Amino acid sequence: MMVTATGNLIFRLLGTPAAVGLARSITDARLCKWDCLHILDDALLVVSELVTNATRQTPYEEIRFQVVRDSPGIVIAVWDSSPDLPQPKPITELTLEDLDLSEEAFDDNGGWGLPIVQALSSKCGITRDPGGGKWTWARLVA
Repeated sequence: MMVTATGNLIFRLLGTPAAVGLARSITDARLCKWDCLHILDDALLVVSELVTNATRQTPYEEIRFQVVRDSPGIVIAVWDSSPDLPQPKPITELTLEDLDLSEEAFDDNGGWGLPIVQALSSKCGITRDPGGGKWTWARLVA
């Protein structure tokens, strides 16, 4: 992990389920230090979604995670080595009837992470990295 002179966080993680909890814990501590408690819950949900997507794209490979503060707020960014761009589901009115909550299909109800990130952030996107892979990012106004 690296902390820049301005307090921004940049670190590498292994694309495992444990990466999500670690990224959330570190983000929680940093946003508390920056006195950004009013966006903490939204930021932690964004972190969960972006890190989860990266670990699914590149399981057991390196991912990179950044939390950066600037004058409008914070930017959460996650890099993975996959060239494949995420395909968000179209945003629709979702009801419980739309979900198959049976035990056999319970884990098949995913794919809503990017619409959640879009709803919680003021701006978000995907940027291809010139060195390979891509950065998926979200800005939250502080």
